[in-house]
Amino acid sequence: MAAAVARRGSFSDSGSDSEDSSVSDSELQEAFARGALKPGLNVVLEERPKRRNDTDGLKQCLAEFRQQLAWVERLDVTLGPVADPVSQSASTSAAVDPENDFQREMSFYRQAQAAVLEALPRLHKLQVPTRRPDDYFAEMAKSDQQMQKIRQKLKSKQEAMERSEKAKQLRAMRKYGKKVQVEILQRRQKEKKNMLNAVKKYQKGLSDKLDFLDEEQTSSQGNKKGNASQRTKKGPNAKRRYKNQKFGFGGKKKGSKWNTKESFNDVSSFQSKVAHNKGPGKGGRGGKGGKKALNKRPGKRARQKMKNRAR
Repeated sequence: MAAAVARRGSFSDSGSDSEDSSVSDSELQEAFARGALKPGLNVVLEERPKRRNDTDGLKQCLAEFRQQLAWVERLDVTLGPVADPVSQSASTSAAVDPENDFQREMSFYRQAQAAVLEALPRLHKLQVPTRRPDDYFAEMAKSDQQMQKIRQKLKSKQEAMERSEKAKQLRAMRKYGKKVQVEILQRRQKEKKNMLNAVKKYQKGLSDKLDFLDEEQTSSQGNKKGNASQRTKKGPNAKRRYKNQKFGFGGKKKGSKWNTKESFNDVSSFQSKVAHNKGPGKGGRGGKGGKKALNKRPGKRARQKMKNRAR
């Protein structure tokens, strides 16, 4: 009967119109021939096993694996919570609301406290030490390799922080240097503009003062004096100065003979007679030799003979 009911249910799911009418064997055969009945639709219902509390079997299993060991090997303590110091009475499990987190945690705490108060005297009686000695070194939970990795990671983080701090300082110094450089350029441009304006006024006859030249000379002299004082204070020692005087200073040689502003304005060594070839022995009308007398270098053949003699 149960199989027929299951088949009727499967047949009704496959598309039959009359669910209330009974299904005969002939109709089931026709449905099977059409392919309306598929495997897996007919499920045999089995009864659920009944649960039972086998107390005797549980006790027997407990007796089989129970070991008769001393308490110091087991260290098991089963007690209720300790008495509440406020109410001076032990709170029962029924009085604790399991939904209240504070009461639940306090009941666990008092129960652990009661177990400690019970177990400590027994351990002292058995002469079992309960305090860690001062020179006790426990084995670390992490290996030396792991700790080395942690040290390297911390060191890399510290180095990265130091690099970032240095970069910040360099950026700040660069900004300050740019600011100072801009201020110096602006001051120079301002001084140059003022001097050009003073020169224009002097050229146009609006002013007959040359104070701007005196200011420029005093500023250049002040800079020279300052540089000289710095050189005397922070210059080389006597041995280095002697060698510099004897062998030269080294360093850059290019441009050493170029004119400067001071050498260009210095005309104290100028001699007009020598410059225009009017002196004695300089050629011209009254002199002898002319341009050929200035060229004292021997000819090519003479230089070749001198070279051969030297060999």
